[in-house]
Amino acid sequence: MSLPKRKRVSKKNKSAWRKTDIKDVEDFLEDKLRDERIGTFSEKQNEDIFHIDVIATESKRKLNTEKQKRKLNAIKPMKSWKGLENYSKVEDPIVKRNTVKQKKCGRDIEKEVCNPIRSRHFKANQDRAKYYEKVEERLKKKASGIPDINKDIWTDADFRDNIPGLKDEKGWISRDLSLYIAKNIGKPIIKVHDSIRHRTTKAKNFEPPHPGISYNPSLEDHQKLILKVVEKEENIIKGEKHLERVTTRMFKKVTPEEKEAFYMREMRSGFEDDDNEDTDDDIKNFQSNEDSTYQTSNPPVENKKKSKQARSKELKQKELEKKTLEKKMKKKQTVDINRIKSLKKEISEEEESLNALKKKRKKTALKKKYETKRLGRLKFIEQDEDVNMPEDLAGSMCNIKQESSLLIDRFKSFQKRNMLPVSVAVGKQKTPKVKRFPRSSHKDPGISYQMLREQRIVKKKVS
Repeated sequence: MSLPKRKRVSKKNKSAWRKTDIKDVEDFLEDKLRDERIGTFSEKQNEDIFHIDVIATESKRKLNTEKQKRKLNAIKPMKSWKGLENYSKVEDPIVKRNTVKQKKCGRDIEKEVCNPIRSRHFKANQDRAKYYEKVEERLKKKASGIPDINKDIWTDADFRDNIPGLKDEKGWISRDLSLYIAKNIGKPIIKVHDSIRHRTTKAKNFEPPHPGISYNPSLEDHQKLILKVVEKEENIIKGEKHLERVTTRMFKKVTPEEKEAFYMREMRSGFEDDDNEDTDDDIKNFQSNEDSTYQTSNPPVENKKKSKQARSKELKQKELEKKTLEKKMKKKQTVDINRIKSLKKEISEEEESLNALKKKRKKTALKKKYETKRLGRLKFIEQDEDVNMPEDLAGSMCNIKQESSLLIDRFKSFQKRNMLPVSVAVGKQKTPKVKRFPRSSHKDPGISYQMLREQRIVKKKVS
């Protein structure tokens, strides 16, 4: 194979030197740099170049589950940090570098524990040892699972008895202050709501049903139940009628023809007769304004000063009014002295009425305390009484018409006893229809959505 003939070119100018082929030199230098960076094959071990596959293909497949893949990926370094890794085997040209040690902020706990120098270090180590002893004891007690038998859980013990200095005889330290001190000492007291200590409702866990609900009730019990239900229904009807009376019946009823005529009259107002009337009024007003003299809407105020005689008369009048008022007050005092007995009677009557009002308010507050609370958005409403009409009554339990449900009864009982919030059964929620539009890039040229829809309908009919 003959070598290519070299071109003989003049190299007197700089541009001529660019024409020379130096590819072989560049390849040689690149290979040399790569060997320096990665290393030659002669220097590498067999383990670095070759890999012996020991695991079978089936076991490989079993290992490569999604969970194991995630675990393997978690061990590997992040791809974003790959550019920061140094793969080069070239030695650092600058051997000696000035490494600056970063100063550590705050206390070095490790140094204090391992090499204590100052007195506060020794004190801190002692405190730590005591704290960890307590923690170990607590953990051992928890692990053993043995409860404290000596403690009586039903007694209301005062926490101030256990902490010395908090409970004083004179009562200088209030309960709130003692709670604050206990918290800062490291013995916080958890405040519990008062409702935990007493019942919030007087409703029984299980209320026996009315005897008239029985499948074979007595005539008297059945009649009582029907009367009770009728009374309740009458109250509901009465309330509905009242609402209708104060809302719907308050407004005047109009026929559709009258309504249309009224609407047309209202819309036409100001276009026919009213315009003529307005113009006549404007002309009359303009003529009257021309005849009358000019007057401002807010005329200037004149400073009319009172004379000395008028001022003296005003002072005398004020003094006279003052004297008459004093006379009236004295007269009233004498009258009040004479009617002391009647005043005493009035005061006692007022006190009695106030006391009666206080008792009434106290009674209502006590009643409200044990009423069903509103735990949620809705208010609790008593369940309707289950009643069978006389024609539905049966002598045996086989032919009885079932009215009540045990599950609903228990659910309502929980709501009544403030154990569950009142809720309403919500049906299946309809998902909103999403209007979808195909992209212009996904559409076939010349075919509209209407055409595709028609094709689909035809296919359905054929199938």
